[in-house]
Order: sequence, then C-alpha cells, then structure tokens
Amino acid sequence: MSSRNAQKSQVSEDMYGQAAGAIGGLAVVFGVLAAIKDKLGLSWWATVLLTAGVLVGLGYGAWQLRARLKQWLASQQPQTAAASKQAAAGELGTDAATEAAPAHPELTGALRTAGVIGQDQVIRDDEVTIETLQTGTVYNFLVPKGRTYEDVEKRLGTVAGMFGVTRLHLKMERSRDNERRVQLLKLHEPPFTRPFVAPTRQEIATFAGVPLGHDVTGQLAGVPTFDKASMLIAGMTQTGKTTLVNGLITCLLIAYGDFELYLLDGKFCGLTRLEKIAVRYESSDDPAVFEEMVDELNERSDSRYTQIKEAIRKRQPVPGFKPVFFIVDEAADFFTHDGSKEGKEKAQRIAEKTRSLVAKALESGISTILMTQRPSTNAIPVIVRDQFLYRLCLYVASTGTAKVALGDTYLETIAPINPALLDPDIKGQAVLFANGRSTLIRGFNFADDFIWSVVDEVSVRQEKALDEGPLSPLKTAIELMRDKDVEFMATADLAPLLGIEETRPGERGKQLSKLLEVAPGKDSEGVRGYYLADLIAATKSAS
Repeated sequence: MSSRNAQKSQVSEDMYGQAAGAIGGLAVVFGVLAAIKDKLGLSWWATVLLTAGVLVGLGYGAWQLRARLKQWLASQQPQTAAASKQAAAGELGTDAATEAAPAHPELTGALRTAGVIGQDQVIRDDEVTIETLQTGTVYNFLVPKGRTYEDVEKRLGTVAGMFGVTRLHLKMERSRDNERRVQLLKLHEPPFTRPFVAPTRQEIATFAGVPLGHDVTGQLAGVPTFDKASMLIAGMTQTGKTTLVNGLITCLLIAYGDFELYLLDGKFCGLTRLEKIAVRYESSDDPAVFEEMVDELNERSDSRYTQIKEAIRKRQPVPGFKPVFFIVDEAADFFTHDGSKEGKEKAQRIAEKTRSLVAKALESGISTILMTQRPSTNAIPVIVRDQFLYRLCLYVASTGTAKVALGDTYLETIAPINPALLDPDIKGQAVLFANGRSTLIRGFNFADDFIWSVVDEVSVRQEKALDEGPLSPLKTAIELMRDKDVEFMATADLAPLLGIEETRPGERGKQLSKLLEVAPGKDSEGVRGYYLADLIAATKSAS
C-alpha cells in the first residue's frame, strides 16, 4: 500500500511541475511578444503573425541547409568507399586489379570444378598463354595467390576429366622461377599413337643422365644416374620389357662408357646380343645359378667395402670402382619353391641374399636391375622389392598389381599414373617412378644393327685394354689358348705352361686357381679346366 501511495504522490508532483513549467513558458512567450509589440508599435495580432512568419522562415532555411548538406555527403561517399576498399585490399595483400581482370573461361571453370582453386578465385585471362603444337595444346598460366603448381599436380586426373581426356593425355611441368606458374600439355590423341624415331648416339651422350625412352612429347626421358640406385621393371608378358631393357643397356654403354656387366637371361635369348661384352653371362632359369651370381657379387661388394675402410683408416682418398650392373630377366623364377620345407628355406635364403645385394652393394658401385613378367604379391619378395629406388611398370591387368610393382602407396603419391590404364597394344609403354615423380615413357626400340655397333665398339675397347695391359699370368694364359686356337684347356695341360710343377691334381688346381684368380670350370666330359671366355671375362673385372 505504501508503494502505491508513493507512486501516486510522485505522479502528482510531476503533473504540478509540468503545469508550472507550461505556465512559465507562456509567461515568457507573452513577455517576448509584449517586448516586440512595444518595440515595433504593432497590435497584438500583427505581432503574433509576424513572429510566427519569422519562425516558419527560419525553419524552412534550416531544412534547406540540412538537405543540401546531406546531398553533398552522399556524393562524397563512393569515393570514400573506393579508397577504403583499396586500402583494405592493400592490407590483405590482394591485388585489386585481379578482381577487375577478366577470367579465362576454360581454365577457371575446369580448375574450379576440379577443386584446384576456390569458387571465388579465377585464372586471369591476361596471365594465360596457349600454344598449339603438333602433338597437343600447351596451357601456360598462373594459379591465384595462395595456390601453387602442386595444387594442380595433385588433381591431374580430375583436371583431365574436366578437359574431356584421360590422365594419360596430360603432362605437367612446373616453373623454376615461380611456384604459381604451371605448364600443362593436353595431347590431341592418346600417347604414343605414333612412334618416335630412336635417338642418335649424340642425343644419348648429351642427355643429362641415362635415357630410358621418349616422353609423350617425343623428348628423351630417364633417370639422372644409376650411381647408388637399382631398378625394378615389371609388366605382363609381351608388353616390351626385354626390348626396353636392351635399349636401356645400349644407352648405358653409350652414357657410362666403361662398366662391368653381369647378365642372367631367364628367357634364354632375351639378352644374347650383349653376351660378347659381359663379364659373366648365364642363360638359365635355375635358382642355383642365380644364387651363385648373387654370392659372387656380394663377395665383390664386401671386398670393395674392405678397401674403402682401409683407405679411410689410412686417411687416404676413397678408391673409385668401376660400375657393375647385374641385370636379370624373369627374376620371379628364381624366388619360387616347390612347397617343401627345403624349397621354402632355399627361397628365403636367396631372397635375403638378394636383399643384401640390392640394399648394401650400392655404395660399392654395384647396381641391380630385376625384370619380371609376374608382378604379383609373391613374385618378388617384399624384402627385395622395398629396396629399389627406381620403379618402372609396363601394362598390368589391375591396380593391385600396379601397387606391387610401383609400391603399395604409389597411388597416393603426387600425380600418379595407373599402369592398368596403359594400352597393352603399344609395346614398351611404361610408367617410370623415380625421385617421387611419375613419367609416362615409351622405351627405345633400337635396330639390331645399332645395338651390334655399340656392342662391337665396346668389345674393341676391351680388347685394346687387354692388349695394352701389363703382362700377367691371366694374360699369358689367354695368349697361350689363343695361340693353340682352343676354347677350353684342362688344368693338367695349362698349369705346366704357367710354371706350376706340382703333380698332385688337387694341389696343382689350387695353385693355378690362385695364380689366375679365376675359378675353374668343367667341360662336357667333366674335365676340370678353364674356358677362354671366362679368362677374358676376368680381365674385364677390375676388383
């Protein structure tokens, strides 16, 4: 109750105050009017009308002034907004001219849909150049700020779909001076529809590395070096592996010049063209032969490492070794077993020795190249496959098989090319995966005459080195066999000619083997002795 009374009391006081104020206001108005009336000598009605007219005129003038001021402020607002926008753009590091520049319709739409650039970003038309070549169209452009060439590279497959072609139709190059610049080639037709002319000696010799084939534009493509690197080559039968490898070895002979070649021909005739210059050539699918060659090369690797350690201990320069290439065709045959316990143990032993060779021999200058037409999960053991720096895969029937050849995580790498999409009718077409990059190539198909000419040139060089080399028991034995025009000489016949007077067969054989530093062999009748080809091959092996 007391609260209501207080509120009523407050209202009454407010009413009294307002009434008093109104009375005071009227008194002031009448006072002003009275003063004007006395000053001007007008009647009351004239005084009221004059005062009202003056007040109305003042109000109209104030309204006009306010309207003009508002109009002037409105005209100044766009300039202020433009200046603010430009200042904001400068603060954000955004080029205001970019928004005004016209967008390239084809590239902007394709890259937006592919998710390469944002929906609010554009490929500026004035930053795009298009060149039409005989093989395709080259788009040279800049991606928007905040994007790089890697954004395009990661989505090349999707970009290809936006252009209405396959991933095989696209080749991308990055700029060396700007991370945003992209050079994208879109082929007019599927790659390698028309074969390219095989390279000349000069082109091979001047290539920065070892060429393996042509890329989709006809340029030579390959690897920078085989120093401390090995390669796994996989692909289904009749896809061109052997032809590709013959081309690879031919390029090695031209690019590297002097090296040692160990060949194991699981196809029996795939690598025969190169037998003449090999330190050791075997035509066999027997795992025991493969294991024997692996043992020999592991021993050479250990010997070289011993020399390296001795040089380091003596604070001498590390010795340089002649490169050695161990090339095996149909390598999967040498890791198979018959299911028995002994067979499984043998296969496991061979796999471990091969892993050691591929992984540890690289520092000593011994590189391994394995080929297989069965790139299945169990064809080449995982412990061996994981050691290869370079991978090359021809056509395969499935994505799973491609992962075996190129690596389980290959399809997650930057811009992968699925070998299952290759045309099996184009022989020698392959995906080269080296140094984290994928390149679509087609191996060289050299004419036999060209390969023979390179082989003969190397053979002449080897013979010259033998003739000009210092006299040694090995060289003497070769000259003796050549003088007698024989391809094989028994230990019992050769030992006396080299000054060995021992008559006991076992001891005589040990002394001769130690003198020549070559393991003896047997002829068709089981007689122990030495083949001329083996002795000549030994002269090609430095250490």
